[in-house]
Amino acid sequence: MSETLLKFHRIPYGPPEPRAPEERVEDFHEIYREYLTAKAEQQASRCSQCGIPFCSSGCPLGNNIPDWLQLTAEGRLKEAYEAAAATNPMPEVCGRICPQDKLCEGNCVVERAGFGTITIGAVERWITDNAFKEGWAEPIPVGPARPESVGIVGAGPAGMAAAEALRQQGVAVTLYDRYDRLGGLMIYGIPNFKLDKSHVARRAERLAEAGVEFVLGWELGRDGDLAWLRERHEAVLLAFGAYDARRLDAPGAEAADTVPALDFLTASNRKGLGDTVEEFESGKLNAEGKRVVVVGGGDTAMDCVRTAIRQDASRVVCLYRRDRENMPGSAREVKSAEAEGVEFEWLSLPESLKRHEGKYDIAVARMRLGEPGPDGRRQPEKVPDASELLEADLLIEALGFTPENASTLAGAPSIAINRWGAVETDPATLMTSEPGVFAAGDLARGASLVVWALRDALTAARGITSWLDAQKQAAA
Repeated sequence: MSETLLKFHRIPYGPPEPRAPEERVEDFHEIYREYLTAKAEQQASRCSQCGIPFCSSGCPLGNNIPDWLQLTAEGRLKEAYEAAAATNPMPEVCGRICPQDKLCEGNCVVERAGFGTITIGAVERWITDNAFKEGWAEPIPVGPARPESVGIVGAGPAGMAAAEALRQQGVAVTLYDRYDRLGGLMIYGIPNFKLDKSHVARRAERLAEAGVEFVLGWELGRDGDLAWLRERHEAVLLAFGAYDARRLDAPGAEAADTVPALDFLTASNRKGLGDTVEEFESGKLNAEGKRVVVVGGGDTAMDCVRTAIRQDASRVVCLYRRDRENMPGSAREVKSAEAEGVEFEWLSLPESLKRHEGKYDIAVARMRLGEPGPDGRRQPEKVPDASELLEADLLIEALGFTPENASTLAGAPSIAINRWGAVETDPATLMTSEPGVFAAGDLARGASLVVWALRDALTAARGITSWLDAQKQAAA
């Protein structure tokens, strides 16, 4: 092992090279160049193969990261892909959009020792892309056919991953989604420069080949309710995400006609997919030539500011009420945004809005961090008599999302909702208070990461098959 691994003290940290900022802001292509085989193997060889792999424990999926790093370092690339895919339904997606600096790479022992983290995400992305290129990625192995079917509402990461896991058990699956394509926020919320849509489309093709039925343009509450679904399926999985946007709470905000982040991102992604988008063509959801202000500090806010830059905005400013160290988004995203020309105003919050002649006058209060709140984070508070005026042509709210009211949409008041608006589930199976109805992803845990949605999907799939087995035994 010493010949191919433990080279972190000899080989420096070497992430994939990003394209130059002045080049990448001209398009929506992914910003990182691909590793060459030798570079991927070299970086994987830096792994220390520590006895307690904190990288794995820092991953919601518990991926066997040291295993596939070792296989990559040894040039056993097909086996490396198989090891990565054994625990992760979408390794090429996680390799691109997971905040590795907060998860696996942030917990890396080599990183903590000061040698620079192992480039886990980049290697994961590379071995999976290489596997598809070489034809090593086998079709979904469909298990022996079972008599039951499951209806999944929501074809985002949780719904797609659960569908794959259930087909592996031979369960018939129908995926229902309000959009005209599979992928949810992976298609319409995340920009191409982070996740090229071809990777999501390929996952959809694999599901179709595995026999999953798609019903697109179908919305729960509009086209059918839970009773309608239960007539057609033995079990139902609700996985339609968290789409209710939080809005600014400031005088004038309601009348200011601000733009929700998802509306802005969806319009941009649809244009990239070749759709006709009237609100983009009219200029309402197009940042070209405009002074853009984005309020928020998460990854969605970073997606918005970087999209606005690529749409050739004249100026892009991000306002966040806490400081840089306390922002929820990935530090790498902030660094990329700054390199691309985004201006950040930390400890800043709109305290009032006024719109006239199509422009926004934003009174920006200056903030400071006070005492820790119930969540342990220091709470922002206004600095007295410290504010300034900021003008904008486009004001985007990226303040996060909450789950939609599943009980109302499903027409089933028996589905319990917790005080944060998420569906209550049994943590071991993700079954709701309604027998045979399960919930996964953002709908059950609140707005979170794709990798957590994938973990929920696998948990829910196991819970569903166990429940179906129990029902069969009870009926025998």
